[in-house]
Amino acid sequence: QVQLVESGGGLVQPGGSLRLSCAASGSIFSFNPMGWYRQAPGKQRELVAAISSGGTTNYADFVKGRFTISRDNAKKTVYLQMNSLTPEDTSVYYCNMGRSVVGRLGSFDSWGQGTQVTVSS
Repeated sequence: QVQLVESGGGLVQPGGSLRLSCAASGSIFSFNPMGWYRQAPGKQRELVAAISSGGTTNYADFVKGRFTISRDNAKKTVYLQMNSLTPEDTSVYYCNMGRSVVGRLGSFDSWGQGTQVTVSS
């Protein structure tokens, strides 16, 4: 069973930046795509960004040019650098292993516990 632990969330002012991290357990990290999703109250969980095992990335239109996903296979960690944050980015952000870079279900579907990001003045 893969365990994913997110960190880096918090309160930030509009226009500010945060960097989320997701550390994975086990030995399959480097072989799998990783994704960041978010879910606001009353809304469905949505794909924010994903990265393949080979480094190919995919971004939701609403974060293109502002967010950057990256991975460090040696550290078994995926990152989400978030810049130019707006109040609309306020959400719980979840890390995923198992879905494709476009969010399609794979042979497994592992999630972290989520980290809250609040953008407010």
